[in-house]
Amino acid sequence: MLILGIETSCDETAAAVVRDGREVLSSAVATQIAEHRIYGGVVPEIASRRHAEAIVPVVREALEKSGKTLEELDGVAVTYAPGLIGALLVGVNFAKGLSLSAGLPLVPVHHLRGHIAANYLSHADLEPPFLCLVVSGGHSHIVAVESYTRLSILGRTRDDAAGEAFDKAARAMGIPYPGGVELDRIAETGDDSAYPLPRPRVAGAPLDFSFSGLKTAALNLLNGAKQRGEEIDVPDLCASYRKAVVEYLIDHFLRAARETGMKTLAVAGGVSANRLLRRRLTALCAEQGYRLCMPELSLCGDNAAMIAAQGYYELLNGRTAGMNLNALPQRSIEEG
Repeated sequence: MLILGIETSCDETAAAVVRDGREVLSSAVATQIAEHRIYGGVVPEIASRRHAEAIVPVVREALEKSGKTLEELDGVAVTYAPGLIGALLVGVNFAKGLSLSAGLPLVPVHHLRGHIAANYLSHADLEPPFLCLVVSGGHSHIVAVESYTRLSILGRTRDDAAGEAFDKAARAMGIPYPGGVELDRIAETGDDSAYPLPRPRVAGAPLDFSFSGLKTAALNLLNGAKQRGEEIDVPDLCASYRKAVVEYLIDHFLRAARETGMKTLAVAGGVSANRLLRRRLTALCAEQGYRLCMPELSLCGDNAAMIAAQGYYELLNGRTAGMNLNALPQRSIEEG
């Protein structure tokens, strides 16, 4: 079964063709990073306009690279939630028009479900059930993947997401957008024990996260040094901050693994590309007897291959949408 995936939830216009939810035949992405960098982050209105300009050539490129025609496809999968509403609307409305004109089923896909499905593309033998740490710019969840389309949240952030915490701290340190990526790179040269930072706890919810206190501690450290006329060693602070975030994520994730008894673990989302997170999880899972699955680096960020992969399983489960499908800025991964 061939699925065309379309992704426009933030600042990447992407399209891909995937066979049977596992084999990527093509992937095309138009990024807006350079344009948003001058503003220090994504500007929603600009993102929407660029999606409208790029979506036709990106979809055409994906089809041409795959060697397939519209007539050979079995469905069109599109990210409809969550994300920037204007950006999502571009992808959803394009997919609706394509579905109607080509007579193809329209498959709505939750963005975070797509991130989890990136693991199916990197690990051909991965099947539910497994436990997944979903960490991105807007979300931090521990999810029990009970089946391809049935998922349960075991833990979640109460405020900032891990990626957001990285980006905000990076911006305060004067690191250009995309801050989390650059912070990770700079941290490789720093001393991660130079600046002690807290590991927050959420009372009564040991699997939930709270990153606002950690972020505030870093901001207070920076502001205090500025007021005293002291220099902050940026690589050392990057390394210390990264260590705090990663240790916090791993502590909760492995706690969830112990409590559920699941032996297969996965990571998904943009933060799954973090160097330290990948190194530490790989080492700890090997020590403690867990199987660890992580997406290839090219599939960690927003892409349409992951949307097509999850779309395949949603279509097999009978989930399609009509022309009344709308974009949603927020929606639980459990609702799909």
